[in-house]
Order: sequence, then C-alpha cells, then structure tokens
Amino acid sequence: MTTTPGKTAEDLQALPERPSAPLRTETFRGSRPDVAGPDSVEPPFPLFLSGPVQRGFGRGGKDLGCPTANLPDESITPMSSVCKPGVYFGYAQVYGLSGQEGKVHPMVMSLGWNPFYKNERLTAEIHVMHRFKSDFYGHDMQAVVLGYIRPELDYTSREALIEDIETDKRVALKSLSREAYMKFGVDPNSNHDAHEERALL
Repeated sequence: MTTTPGKTAEDLQALPERPSAPLRTETFRGSRPDVAGPDSVEPPFPLFLSGPVQRGFGRGGKDLGCPTANLPDESITPMSSVCKPGVYFGYAQVYGLSGQEGKVHPMVMSLGWNPFYKNERLTAEIHVMHRFKSDFYGHDMQAVVLGYIRPELDYTSREALIEDIETDKRVALKSLSREAYMKFGVDPNSNHDAHEERALL
C-alpha cells in the first residue's frame, strides 16, 4: 500500500495496514525547487510543538550526519492531526542552554515513519541547524513549523537519503530567509526590537 494522498499522518496511523511511502526517483531529485511554500505563512501554519527532548534511535547523527531531537508522541498531535507525512521547516529553541546554544535556530524536521529504516510508529524528528557542543536530552524544546518541503519517501540507498537531507536543509534555510518567515525566528531574550511581530515564544 502506498501513502494515501490528502490523508493526514494521524489518519494514516489509524489505518489497519501500515502506510508505505513512494520510492525517491531521479526525476524527483532533479526537479526539486530551491524554495518551499508561498511567500507568506499560510494555514495550517504556524504550528507550535513543545516538550522534553527524548532519546530516539540515535541514527541521525551516526548514520546520516544529521542529529535529530525527538519530542514525546503527545507533543506532535497538533501537527500530525492536520499535516501529511513529509519534511517541514521552521525554527526551534532548546530551553536551559546558555549562549548561542539557547538561541532560536532554523530547523528542518520529518513527520512520518522513516520508511528507509522501517519505523513501526509515527515520529517527529527535528534537526536544529546549529552545531551543539553536547546533547540536550531532557531539556524542553519548542518548535514552530512554518511550511512543507516535500513528501515522505523511501530510498534504495543511504547515500540517496543523505543527499535529500542536505537538499532539505538548503531549501529550509532559503525558505526561512523571506521576511514573513524571518519574524518567527526573533529571539525573545535578545535586544532585537521586534515591535508587534510574533516570535517563536
């Protein structure tokens, strides 16, 4: 069975047969845009997720060069109930860290089952685009999801998956560079004058 178009992740989770994702093709790879989504943030975004960072499978950093933070299952319901499986972008902040570690940073995240690794349950895995000095398991994280990049795909090789992840990061950064998206990355603890603009927290 392939993933049903238009179904949210929560809808697919409730199906008796676990959904599968289409294979990534060279046609898809060659047709990827540099920027995702419209120039303004449109519903269902922004979506806010928060919770303590939990230990995941440990594959992101070791296998893929892309360490991820996992939030509790109940934390992702606001997103999984309205979004389909796929890759998304936005901002994230980890509480309780000092200096640059505790700032608001761009993030890219996957919502789904990671078909290449054949996950058994729905997860949301957030890659914060900052090089942290150490892990932050147990720290509270808040993320704001601002847009959709691409569908969840399966892969025939780890190298193809890594290539798409690197493209996802570039697309996320370029997408967030637009004015309507940048305002969500204002750090509420900085001296930046955000006026009436709504920031992450």
